Amino acid sequence: MPIDVARAVAAEPRSTTIAWDHKDIQLYHLGLGAGRPATDPDELRYTLESRLHVLPSFATVAGAGMGVVGGMSAPGLDIDLASVLHGSQRVELHRPIPVKGTATSRSRVAAVHDKGKAAVIVLRTEAADDDGPLWTCDAQLFVRGEGGFGGERGPSRRLELPARRPDRTVERVIREDAALLYRLSGDWNPLHADPEFAKLAGFDRPILHGLCTYGVTLKAVADTLLGGDVTRIRSYGTRFAGVVFPGETLRIRMWRDGGRVQASVTCADRDDAPVLADTLVETM
Repeated sequence: MPIDVARAVAAEPRSTTIAWDHKDIQLYHLGLGAGRPATDPDELRYTLESRLHVLPSFATVAGAGMGVVGGMSAPGLDIDLASVLHGSQRVELHRPIPVKGTATSRSRVAAVHDKGKAAVIVLRTEAADDDGPLWTCDAQLFVRGEGGFGGERGPSRRLELPARRPDRTVERVIREDAALLYRLSGDWNPLHADPEFAKLAGFDRPILHGLCTYGVTLKAVADTLLGGDVTRIRSYGTRFAGVVFPGETLRIRMWRDGGRVQASVTCADRDDAPVLADTLVETM
């Protein structure tokens, strides 16, 4: 069987040294659409090195790390990447990410769940520097055709949206070149740039990275409900529910409940087709 669950979970974490500075952060923010308008003081917090702060979702690309694809080469995994879907992503911040840093990133398979027709692999990445832990990232990957091995199904929690009108609704237009910019942060999958490759994958044109939509949404929440103070964000998780094409518009509905913000993210151009689901930002 391609997945040796016991071996994958028992394997020693793989460590690598990652480093980043203001250029990496500015490029990441630009890939999310920051800098419009270019002289807006609120946008300069994402684009100007003298005022720079770091959106916590930067943890998913910091130092280009091993990433999701690298994690799939862990011991006990022998998987066709064509059968893999990025199901969900969660980032927990232990303290604000510095503008310049060097850290040790340790990645391991935290769990493998049996969903019947598919297996779900939980890849956990923990980063720490000389001052201690920085962040923990959990990526859940659905591997089609690899279930049915008799393992536990794992959690299947779904968040119910509040039965009231959203506290805020904003729209974010995705630039036509957004995927080309975002891939410079380390995700070189041709699905997001090469029209011919996208057609082979069943799409009319290249699609936006799911983690780009993930970052755009967190920036919208921070700017709209947190006064742009990214240091208030403690964790952020979502489930990927659909694709976005560059040039489309995201509609982001937000509900605030104490230190929690729930969001519903849809594509306004396709009759509010779901894009992100079970989206939750926890703040201090």
